[in-house]
Amino acid sequence: MSASVELQNVCADFGSFRAVDDVSLSIEAGEFFSFLGPSGCGKTTILRMVSGFVSPTSGTISIGGRDMRDQRPNQRPTALIFQNLALFPLMPVWENIAFGLEARGVDKKARRKRAEELLALVDLPDAADKAVSQLSGGQKQRVAIARALAVEPSVMLLDEPLSALDLKLRQHMRAELRAIQKRTNVTFIYITHDQGEALAMSDRVGVMSHGKLQQVAPPREIYNTPANGFVAAFVGESNIFTGTLAGRSDGFGDFQTATGVFRGRLGRDVDASAKLYVRPEHVTLEAATSQSNSIPVEVTDIAFEGNFISIQTVDHAGRTIVSETRNDGIGTVPDRGAKLFATFDIDKAFILADEVTAARVAAE
Repeated sequence: MSASVELQNVCADFGSFRAVDDVSLSIEAGEFFSFLGPSGCGKTTILRMVSGFVSPTSGTISIGGRDMRDQRPNQRPTALIFQNLALFPLMPVWENIAFGLEARGVDKKARRKRAEELLALVDLPDAADKAVSQLSGGQKQRVAIARALAVEPSVMLLDEPLSALDLKLRQHMRAELRAIQKRTNVTFIYITHDQGEALAMSDRVGVMSHGKLQQVAPPREIYNTPANGFVAAFVGESNIFTGTLAGRSDGFGDFQTATGVFRGRLGRDVDASAKLYVRPEHVTLEAATSQSNSIPVEVTDIAFEGNFISIQTVDHAGRTIVSETRNDGIGTVPDRGAKLFATFDIDKAFILADEVTAARVAAE
């Protein structure tokens, strides 16, 4: 049975350093929730507080509506999967999976039966008697998941479990993890600095910076309507224009830059530190245009990326502007040195403040 997880005004201090700063968040039972952010942003500290290995300096953590204060890790309905997996090399696979059951006094026959059921669940039905050394990286990941599920946790905690795998295997394991979570309906809390993992697997994503939650939303919303400049720059790529807000009306603003005034959607709490953000896939290159959001540019480089083509241009102020086009044979790729106009729609441009406070995110 899955359980909800609630954090209320949680802080974690290590000496004078505040690793987690006033985080409030509700994670629903059965949800796949990811914390996404750079190294040192506090996401792993949150995971360790939920699991009980680190105590909050202040605030409360509840699982299934029950306050976890003073509850040791082995008393919590959680299971934690580390980056290094920590499988036992001298035990066969089924004993690795059943280790937690043995510690609880379950007899050998029942342990073996449960291990085989879980191996079928993670699509390794014939691996029970194999040695850990005989498994591939992806198979070891699945064994670690099965071992965690053996103790029937309400909440599964995963600390960057795919970081050691190569790209193809990581992409395969994303789908595997998501499928396992859907089959079991266990609440998954996933820690990663890889935006692709977070966006592909999660029901919702919490983006963190400097111990604070910057935005909590479904993946599409995180990408398409970032709450602030940090989210826009960290999740995906953005062309960033510096300047000043020259006016605002009806949710839109005029943004004065060195190459002209551009119009875009206004984010929250926009002030003098705001910048204009435009995704490369929303920039089009045209020979002539009457669109207001347009910049004369020269093509300086073209990079073939497989499924898309990245076109680098520069405006007369020396600022680089990148556009992307699908590698579908339909669009025309300009030559280096071509003089064109880079254009973007006002609905796809965002005027955003650098960050939003943790308290503001929690209130939403």
